[in-house]
Amino acid sequence: QVQLAESGGGSAPAGGSLRLSCVGSGYIYSTYLMAWFRQAPGKEREVVAVMDIEGTTIYADSVKGRFTVSKDNAKNILHLQMNNLKAEDTAMYVCAAEPYLRVVDGRPPAASRLRHWGQGTQVTVST
Repeated sequence: QVQLAESGGGSAPAGGSLRLSCVGSGYIYSTYLMAWFRQAPGKEREVVAVMDIEGTTIYADSVKGRFTVSKDNAKNILHLQMNNLKAEDTAMYVCAAEPYLRVVDGRPPAASRLRHWGQGTQVTVST
């Protein structure tokens, strides 16, 4: 059974940094597309960053140049390094995964195509 567990959330000041981690178990990590989504109160869920099985990465425009996604296949960990945080980054961040899925035409897959989700970790940025 695929399980995802996020950690690393918390509070940070605007301009600060946080590093989120998503530990996976129950599957071959290297064969899965991994993604970070976030959802703020009253807003729709949005994709933050995606890394597919070929290492292709894409980011939401709002986080480009500030966030970096990386994956350690040996340790089954997906990281999201978040720098220069802004108040609008405040949200619940959730890790998701789907086997053998690739980024196509530079666009992230729809959330509905990812079947495995973690519980999320809260990020709060104060001004």
